[in-house]
Amino acid sequence: MSSALIIGDGPGGLSAALYLAKNEIQTTVFGQNETPMHYAMLYNYLGIPEMTGTEFQEVARQQITGFGANLVETQVKTVTKNDDGFSVMTSEDDHYSGKYLIIATGSSRELAESLGLKKGEEGAIAASREAETTVENLFVVGRTTRPHQVQAIISAGDGASAALLILSKEKKEGRRYCDWDEVPSDDN
Repeated sequence: MSSALIIGDGPGGLSAALYLAKNEIQTTVFGQNETPMHYAMLYNYLGIPEMTGTEFQEVARQQITGFGANLVETQVKTVTKNDDGFSVMTSEDDHYSGKYLIIATGSSRELAESLGLKKGEEGAIAASREAETTVENLFVVGRTTRPHQVQAIISAGDGASAALLILSKEKKEGRRYCDWDEVPSDDN
């Protein structure tokens, strides 16, 4: 089974975790639930008429753990790239390893830079439309790559794009993976 490490537990990181865990990729999310979402009031998130950012975070965190993601309440101290993927060391000196790494650290770009990624125009870390960087299996999402598009729905979309690309790589079906669920039938 493949594994993914996600640094950041805002909408970008949690969205990526949802798609990955739901599709049986071993997923670990690192965060301290200190996202700026706690200051937000959502009126502009499609499908949610009105919700506080804190409520959003509670629901999203429960949703990802319900699908089996491991949510680790800690700060990440260092990240390294190795032959098998990535290693993360937390502030408690605990080590985690994974094939894929998604960085969703908002305005903090130090971890991305420690892996050789450079800040570009206006401080953004460059990534493709699917959040892929120049480092194999390393993705950056949300404000980390879009500093002037600070919107929960955009960050969540970036996280979903990164996860779908990872799932496409893992499923190896020769085509892009699509996470599509159908309404259960009444034929029980």
